[in-house]
Amino acid sequence: MHHVSSLVRTRVCLIRHGETDWNVEKRIQGHTDVPLNETGRAQALAMAFNAAHQRFDAIYSSDLARAVETAQALAQREGQAVRLLPTLRERHFGLFQGLTAAEAASRHPAAHAHYVARDLDYDFGTGESLRRFAARVGEAIDWLLRHHAGQTVAAVSHSGVLDIVYRRATGRPLSAPRDFKIPNCALNWFHFDSQGWHLEAWGDRHHLHEVLMEPPE
Repeated sequence: MHHVSSLVRTRVCLIRHGETDWNVEKRIQGHTDVPLNETGRAQALAMAFNAAHQRFDAIYSSDLARAVETAQALAQREGQAVRLLPTLRERHFGLFQGLTAAEAASRHPAAHAHYVARDLDYDFGTGESLRRFAARVGEAIDWLLRHHAGQTVAAVSHSGVLDIVYRRATGRPLSAPRDFKIPNCALNWFHFDSQGWHLEAWGDRHHLHEVLMEPPE
């Protein structure tokens, strides 16, 4: 019966968490647990409203607060509980965590050069190398596929995780610079089958236009 399983297609809607104050400051979060800000909470509600016409068999989240809070907006609308999957966490950025990109460049120039060069084995001293991080993201997706074969699931995660999945689905190498945007609370659709990972739709954020309009002074 193995030929039947080759037809199994599992759909995953991957969503980056809502905005945090550190996002606004371009401060590197990694594993630092930063909550959503007011804009982020509004984005999460708008995203949940947009995603509601889909039926999800399960809703997962990274175990960091910014992702959990975003996932809860969707889960409440769907009448479901959020299931935590810690392997969906952002990459650990070691000595860069808590710094802005500019601070990282001026304080740790050698480390920053590795980072900009997308050195696959550089781990920020106490963090994760790109190679190891990509393997962890692959494990997280494989876990979802094993537990939800043929189903449709939502997973709230982080820009680094979305970066890895996008590359796997489009054949873009890890070493290539990121030339695509990863907006907060956009819907990114992938499907997975015996042929591998496929990108269906990237960066659907039409639901965010009203949220992101500048508030009156």
